[in-house]
Amino acid sequence: MHVIRGKTIEPLFTADMIAKRNDELAKEIAAGPVKDLLVIAVLKGSFIFAADLIRSLHHVGLAPEVEFITLSSYGTGTVSQGVRIIKDIDSEVKDRDILLIDDILESGRTLTYAKELMIERGARNVNIAVLLDKHDKRQTALEADFVGFKCPDHFVVGYGMDVAYAFRELPFVGVVTGEA
Repeated sequence: MHVIRGKTIEPLFTADMIAKRNDELAKEIAAGPVKDLLVIAVLKGSFIFAADLIRSLHHVGLAPEVEFITLSSYGTGTVSQGVRIIKDIDSEVKDRDILLIDDILESGRTLTYAKELMIERGARNVNIAVLLDKHDKRQTALEADFVGFKCPDHFVVGYGMDVAYAFRELPFVGVVTGEA
């Protein structure tokens, strides 16, 4: 248990667990296809996971180019009705292997949109790596190719994920369980 900014946070996945899993994921990813690999991190929540996974990819002998895309679900109230691009990538994806990296796969709408966009742009292959998979929340048929951890249906923070822009800096993934 940690007390941070007056909140009690229970670790769900520790920094050591995440580091070990990133190394395992990098080995799985390196098994291919990885010709002319372009890694695209979906911002904002994936930034720490993407950085650590990219370093792990380097350690297994891969040298991908790295890009960032910012996507936003939009709609009325709390119901997403679509996805729009806030900041697009600059690189050409035609005939390249793409690895999309995101923090959490929940409904699947955002990553389905991103994958279809890369395919429309001519990518040879598009794989998806996520730190957390909340399968029970899925609203599409999309499955990630590489999953760090299956995640119970909790609102999680840390390791890049936030609540009101707070807790992104935590080296672990945790659940806010109450006031300190």
